Amino acid sequence: MMTISKKRVLFPAANNGFSLISGEKLLAIYSTMLKCRMIEDRACVLLKMKKMNRHVDAGQEAIAAAVGIDLLPEDTVRVVPGGLIYLFIKGLPLKKLFARGLNGVDPALSLAEQLKLAIADAVAFKMNKNNKIVAVFSSSEWTHLESWLEALKFAGAERLPILFVSQCTNRGAGPDKRSNGSGGKLKAKSYGFPAIAVEGNDAVAVYRVACEAVAHARKGDGPTLIVCQRWQEGDPLQNMENYLDRKGLFSEKFRRQVESGFLAKLDAAIGA
Repeated sequence: MMTISKKRVLFPAANNGFSLISGEKLLAIYSTMLKCRMIEDRACVLLKMKKMNRHVDAGQEAIAAAVGIDLLPEDTVRVVPGGLIYLFIKGLPLKKLFARGLNGVDPALSLAEQLKLAIADAVAFKMNKNNKIVAVFSSSEWTHLESWLEALKFAGAERLPILFVSQCTNRGAGPDKRSNGSGGKLKAKSYGFPAIAVEGNDAVAVYRVACEAVAHARKGDGPTLIVCQRWQEGDPLQNMENYLDRKGLFSEKFRRQVESGFLAKLDAAIGA
């Protein structure tokens, strides 16, 4: 859904080895993550200055970038309140994105309302057979609600082209305590579609799962639930930099290029 301009950013030479993900794709994911982090940081500053009225969920850039990178402009994205970076991934211009907080207005819909719209879009996409899909992002604290469970049940029964992404914000739950993202009450396989748990701080791991789920939905094979847990410590952006560095893809020059180009856009968006 979001594109990275090759004209403005010089990609370092790739040394991919046998990776199934191209160096260009990995750098595009990283660039998007970095931009999401910059949005989060700027939003936090504005919030402290009381120039913004809404909380921003931080530390979700690995999930947003890895899931969003293969979405198309015509796909639908639905998010819960606080998900500014998901609106950015969707393609909302920065000026409009920050205007939601700067103007003191929070028009975010409730989870139930977002899910109704998501299901309606998915039904339409299936009927039209246009290969479009819907991606729904929700935090794990919302996924015990009846509206979430009903949406999963209906999507499974109708084999809708929809991707459900549940994000856990708490760290420390080991693999033996893995949650299914629904308060322990839901086993997605009982609704006829896969539920996959993945480390939410690992953009590469999330991308591998999301790539398969997106393709699965586009082929008409139905929904997938991706549960992004946080079993490991560490910053997702730093984790991605370390991964790229091991593959010979990362450089500080590359990071500065992305930052400098995007900083000007952020300043222009908020009139700094």
